Amino acid sequence: MKSPPRYPQAVNGILSVALLILTVILPSFTLAQDVLPSWNDTAAKSRIIDFVTKTTTEGGEGYVPPDERIAVFDNDGTLWSEQPYYFQLGFVLDRVKKLAPQHPEWQEKEPFKSVLANDLANVAAGGERALVELVMTTHAGMTTDEFNKIVTDWFASAKHPKTGRPFTDMTFLPMRELLDYLRAHDFRTYIVSGGGVEFMRPITEKAYGIPPEQVIGSTIVTEYALVGDVPVLRRLPELDFVDDGPGKPVGINQFIGQRPIFVAGNSDGDYEMLRWVTAGKQHGFAMLVHHTDGEREYAYDRNSSFGKLDKALNDAERRNWLVVDMKADWKSVYPK
Repeated sequence: MKSPPRYPQAVNGILSVALLILTVILPSFTLAQDVLPSWNDTAAKSRIIDFVTKTTTEGGEGYVPPDERIAVFDNDGTLWSEQPYYFQLGFVLDRVKKLAPQHPEWQEKEPFKSVLANDLANVAAGGERALVELVMTTHAGMTTDEFNKIVTDWFASAKHPKTGRPFTDMTFLPMRELLDYLRAHDFRTYIVSGGGVEFMRPITEKAYGIPPEQVIGSTIVTEYALVGDVPVLRRLPELDFVDDGPGKPVGINQFIGQRPIFVAGNSDGDYEMLRWVTAGKQHGFAMLVHHTDGEREYAYDRNSSFGKLDKALNDAERRNWLVVDMKADWKSVYPK
């Protein structure tokens, strides 16, 4: 007697193999579809994905081992908005107004008088000296723990002057996706900003997934002291390190100790950092966020008081730096 046909077993085998293939392929396909979802499918997105693919594909010509995958990002104008003024300046203005009752002399003393009168044009006319005086007055004279609480409380209540949203809601969703995308491929992500390091650290982990120890910024002099028998770190009214312009590569070398292979900025204050990163042996990847969307955010570059982009924009093409056009390359700007 002939054995019954074995077609059912064969069909079951084929189905099992097909199911296994789908189990392996579909998640990868879905992941590919979900890469940088807030970015339009333009050349900018393709260049970023190509770079990450090249540097993380073992055996490939551009492969970079995980311990060398370092990415650095400016903050103001790169990861969150910086108009109509830097967020830290908003903090300074609010602090002056809060402290004013304790300083009646400020009613007649510049630059405090202009701050209290909401005359930002006159504050700006005071130049760097006036801004340094405002920062020293509002950022020093307390311990690091006290300053951390002041900053944290301010971020919890302060609102952006144009949108009325919390400042921490003014982060750029496409850039947050980029940070996540890089970290998913074993990049370590750092902030390298001209902003005060202790102004940023209380909120960077929540805002960007970047822990405090991976934030590099400008600092004021800090000293060890005893209050009674309790050791504290006291903030003094004296600049220590300015992490802007040529200070950025110096800060990276000092605090990270390796040359990054990915850098993102948005202004001439990032120019030296972009130059230094792309001069490395791996010919690192550099990108500029170009603020071209006056409807969803702001449109500015060469003539802006905050985030001026001129020299870096001129050099971008010949140095092969990616210029991200916010209006054309991003589907959305802020988280909903």
